[in-house]
Order: sequence, then C-alpha cells, then structure tokens
Amino acid sequence: MSDRPSWAAAGGRPARAEAGGRPARTSAGSTAVRYALVPVPRLSLDTVARRSGLHPDLVRRFVALGLVDAERDAAGHLVFDPAAPAVLARVQRLRSGLCLNYASIGLVLDLLDRISLLEAALRDRGRRSDSPPWT
Repeated sequence: MSDRPSWAAAGGRPARAEAGGRPARTSAGSTAVRYALVPVPRLSLDTVARRSGLHPDLVRRFVALGLVDAERDAAGHLVFDPAAPAVLARVQRLRSGLCLNYASIGLVLDLLDRISLLEAALRDRGRRSDSPPWT
C-alpha cells in the first residue's frame, strides 16, 4: 500500500480529534473541539511499518496496546498520523535503552507527555505576566 490521504479531522497523541468536529478528550482530561481545515495525509500500516523498520504485526500489537494511535479508514484498514514512525522509534528506544516491558513503556510515554505539557505551561507562565511591568 502507499500513502493515502484521509479527509477526516486530525489530531496528535495527547488530544485526538474526532471526525465532524466532535469533542475529543485530551490527556489532561478536558475536552477540545478541532475542525479539519486542510485534509491531513494519513499513512497506511505498510508504510508505517516500512518507515519504522518494524513488522506490520508488531505495529498492530502496539496499536492494540495503545502505544501508538491509529484510526480505521472506510475500508477498515489502519491509518496513522504522519508522526507515527517517530512515536514507534521512541517506543523502540525505550524498549532497548531502558529494558522496559510494553506496559511500562505506555506509562513512561504518558508521563513524558505530561511533563512536556507542564514545562510548556511553565514557559508560558514565565512569558506572560498579569501585573504591569515595573519600568
């Protein structure tokens, strides 16, 4: 199979948007509505497996474990976000570098995403000040 575009709404790992602008649950627990303004290219299972250097069955297992997000197209085939090969590489690095099992890799990925969100909020808080400048 080759790269095929999907006309559904797109979303990242922390906040998956649903087609039609329905609310999607974010990792922080709040809901957000996203609308697709531009068609987002989607990758097929074979393309993701080839780019990540993994067997398609292993990629399917990662989807079943929730380590990488995937959706189903109209034909029922798995389609992935263009960032999926990078996510799979991150999973492989954690597996080989820290000798973690796949259940703990899911926990580590969630914690790393939460840390990134908190660091971004801290940076934004440092830039914006509610009080007027002292000069």
